[in-house]
Amino acid sequence: MKNILVLIHDDAGQEARLQVALDIARAMDGHLNCVDITMVPMLVSDYVSMGGGAMLLGDEQAAESANGARIRARLEREDVPFTWQDMTGDAATCLKEAARLVDLVVLNRVFDKALYPNMADLVGAMLTEGDVPVLAVPENARGLNVGGRALIAWDGSKDAEAALKTALPLLAHASEVTLLYADDGSITIPAEQGAIYLGRHGIPATVRREETGTDRPGTVILVEAATNADYLVMGGYGHARWLEAIFGGTTEKLLARSPVPVFLAHHR
Repeated sequence: MKNILVLIHDDAGQEARLQVALDIARAMDGHLNCVDITMVPMLVSDYVSMGGGAMLLGDEQAAESANGARIRARLEREDVPFTWQDMTGDAATCLKEAARLVDLVVLNRVFDKALYPNMADLVGAMLTEGDVPVLAVPENARGLNVGGRALIAWDGSKDAEAALKTALPLLAHASEVTLLYADDGSITIPAEQGAIYLGRHGIPATVRREETGTDRPGTVILVEAATNADYLVMGGYGHARWLEAIFGGTTEKLLARSPVPVFLAHHR
């Protein structure tokens, strides 16, 4: 996990993304790939026809140029190597292009008061189309305790396996690793096998079983994450994204409500 991509954009979650990315880069002796995106605004068609689109894009470019200059100056004073790339366009398209040779992308899990950029959509696009793991952080995060407690949400799926494997470099730094499975009778590969896999990589892990009762697995995971974890590891979008959006799903629920950063990977 040496190449860490972080989205640079002047929004409510930028500080959280940057602090978490710096913490990971320091722990991994890694490199920050900073992608500063001037995002094409979402426009009302009538406003575009009156020439307002060019004006709004110009405002966005000016604001992002100033933001980029501030962040670059700040990073020059940090102890982490970085490279910088300026891009303009749709956020998901730009990020997918920039993430072709990176190990991890740092984004936010959701913005509480903003419709654009839609961080949940960006996370979904990177997982299902960009084929790269994502660390989705709350917008109020001010760092990541890399040496803290890791909680792995286990459901025996290919996505859970992918998350477990890709998170190995991060899990190796954890002081405590727990595999949690909410027992709803559907797990085919027991969490104990995941613990054995981690043990062979020199990462001791404990297994915790929780009955779901009338709760959905996502609710059980949220409770554990809030009380017993510094970050969460899980597979993302085990069902089609549109199905989760319509009917709800564990990924959507955790992106909306997790109090801790969520490391997500998707099996293709």
